[in-house]
Amino acid sequence: MSIETVSETRCFGGTQGTYRHASAANSCDMQFGVFVPPQAAHGSVPVVTFLSGLTCTEENFMTKSGAQKYAAELGIMLVAPDTSPRGEDVPDDPEGAWDFGLGAGFYLNATEEPWSRHYQMYDYVMQDLQEAVFGNFPGDRDRQGLTGHSMGGHGALTIGLKHPGVFGSLSAFAPISTTLHSPWGQKALGHYLGSDKTAWSEYDTSELARNVADASQFGTILVDQGMADPFLEEQLQPERLESACADSGLSLEMRRQGGYDHGYFFISTFIGDHLQHHLAQLNA
Repeated sequence: MSIETVSETRCFGGTQGTYRHASAANSCDMQFGVFVPPQAAHGSVPVVTFLSGLTCTEENFMTKSGAQKYAAELGIMLVAPDTSPRGEDVPDDPEGAWDFGLGAGFYLNATEEPWSRHYQMYDYVMQDLQEAVFGNFPGDRDRQGLTGHSMGGHGALTIGLKHPGVFGSLSAFAPISTTLHSPWGQKALGHYLGSDKTAWSEYDTSELARNVADASQFGTILVDQGMADPFLEEQLQPERLESACADSGLSLEMRRQGGYDHGYFFISTFIGDHLQHHLAQLNA
């Protein structure tokens, strides 16, 4: 897959860039960020993809998380896609709200009109983004980790739990643990998938965690949750994920971090731990 370079700059001995390509899944152009560490000059390196949350683009993680310093030290390539399709023909929330539509693709494949033509973020992450990254950068396709924040934490865990053969390590920051019971999730899935809630379970982190066929296929899942997060009780509900993992036998390390909220200062505080977590599992 051919890509267009939007920008590139030197960063911690490596290269930070933003790139654009045509997405067959989303029927529009998409942008993504990549940090290539200095170790990639000597061979392929492990890759950790970060899925961002509501209202974000491919820029937020790369500009706010401070992850490049740790990635350069550890020899990890970072990938950060946009959170939704973009363009004049791409429909947005008809009421102009920030929690649905542009910037809020929820990493699923929409089945309802008018969303189904463009909002195929699940296929985008699993197909188009994979082709764009591994066709153009020195990443090791056999050593991939997946993480994300909030809506992106939901995306990382729902996608990763379905594809243990692709993603060898998983983590999340303040993930939406249940779209079935979260107002954000209920709104988005109701529009994207329709009123039949049986289809929603395929995109509910806790339901997927509870029903994994073989928990031994997965390493420990690391989750950090700030306890001063204003969305904790209504939208995120981490206790549902804990209960689901206990039921299925999935190994979950849920770290409750006192005083931290939902923002990128929280992410930047613990991103080093997460990258070390991924590297240890990917190199095991």
